[in-house]
Amino acid sequence: MTMPTFAVEVEDLVKTFGDFIAVDHIHFQVKKGEIFGFLGPNGAGKSTTIRMLCGLLMPTSGKGKVAGFDIMKEPEKIKQGIGYMSQKFSLYEDLTVMENLHFFGGIYGLSGTLQKEREEQVLEVAELKEFRDRMTQTLAVGWKQRLALGCSILHEPTILFLDEPTSGVDPISRRNFWDLIQQMGEKGVTTFVTTHYMDEAEYCDRLALIYQGRIIALGTPSELKLKTIAQGVLEVECDPLLSALDLLKKEPWVSESAVFGDSLHVIGKEGVDPEQEVTLLFQKHGIRPKRLERIRPSLEDVFVSLIAKEGRG
Repeated sequence: MTMPTFAVEVEDLVKTFGDFIAVDHIHFQVKKGEIFGFLGPNGAGKSTTIRMLCGLLMPTSGKGKVAGFDIMKEPEKIKQGIGYMSQKFSLYEDLTVMENLHFFGGIYGLSGTLQKEREEQVLEVAELKEFRDRMTQTLAVGWKQRLALGCSILHEPTILFLDEPTSGVDPISRRNFWDLIQQMGEKGVTTFVTTHYMDEAEYCDRLALIYQGRIIALGTPSELKLKTIAQGVLEVECDPLLSALDLLKKEPWVSESAVFGDSLHVIGKEGVDPEQEVTLLFQKHGIRPKRLERIRPSLEDVFVSLIAKEGRG
C-alpha cells in the first residue's frame, strides 16, 4: 500500500445548509508533521470544514482525504486514526482527571498495560500529575484545556484536529498550550488548528485564511505579510484618533486604514509615500501627530486588508 504524501488533501469542497453556503469550493493540502492554521472570524466556515475532515459531517460535494482515507466513503476509518478536540470541552466534569483519561482511553480501544502507560505519559506531557485525583469541574479553564488535549492524544494519533482550542483561555495558558502543540509537531504529529487569534496564527507553519466560506489566502505567515502588504504599514499616533481615521478613509492614496489599539495603521497605494501624505493631510486639518513610524505588517493587518479587498470585490 502506497503511503499518502499529504496528511490532509481537500479539493473543491462544499457544504451547504439549505440555501446557505457555509464552505464554498475550497482547496488546500496539509503536509505531514505540519502545524496548519485555519484562520478566520466567527462564522467563516472553520468549524464546518474541520467537522467534515473529521468524518462528523458529510460534505455536499467535492473531494477530501485524511491520512489517505476518503472523507466521503471512509469517515469511520478517519475517526479511528485522528485526535479531535472540539470548541467546547467534551470532558466529564463529575469525573476526576484520571477517570476522564481512563474513559477516553477505553473509547479509543486501549486496555491493560498499554492504557496505563499512555495515561501516565499524557499526565507527564500535559503536566497534570499533581491533579490526577482532582475533580475536573474544579480545574481552571487552562488545565481543563490541557486535559482535553491529553484525552485526544491518548491513542497517539498521527493527525490532530483542534477546533478553536484556546477560546476563552488566558494568554499565559494559551502560550503554554501552544508549547505542547509544537512539542507534538517535533515528534511528527500533524496538527490542523482553527483559530481567530492572530498571535496564535504566528505559531503555525502555514495558514489558510478563510472568509465567508472561501479561502482568500494561503501561505506561511511571512509569505502572507510579504505578498499582501509589500509596501509595509505606517503606524500613526495622533489626537483626535477617529477624526483622523475619517479623513484618511476619504484620501485616494490610502489603500487601507484602521484603528489598532491607540494608534492607526495606514497602508498607502503603490508608489505613495504615506508618511509625507499623512503629514500634509494633518497639517491641512490642524491635527498634530504624536508619532509616525513605518512598521512590519502583522497578520491582523494582512487579514484586515484582505477582507477589505473582498468587500470591495
